[in-house]
Amino acid sequence: MKRIHVFFSGYVQGVGFRYTARRIADSLGLVGWVKNCYDGRVELVAEGEEEVLTEMLSQLNRAFERHIKHSDVTRSEATGELASFSIRF
Repeated sequence: MKRIHVFFSGYVQGVGFRYTARRIADSLGLVGWVKNCYDGRVELVAEGEEEVLTEMLSQLNRAFERHIKHSDVTRSEATGELASFSIRF
């Protein structure tokens, strides 16, 4: 199991990004969270199989290709501390 920690920048707030991320994560069986940052970015943490995490990133990039200007992705081992995927406020 792996973990990704991603900061998305561009026009990513106010376009349904968090709700789409949660829908995609739920459909792929991933756990984690997503939230808006005060600086206009969106932060996402997800855990699951490497291939499934890559699929989530692909789906988000396709869904928001006009909105995402940059993604800063950090990969590590999963912590196992998460039980579901949520939107944090």
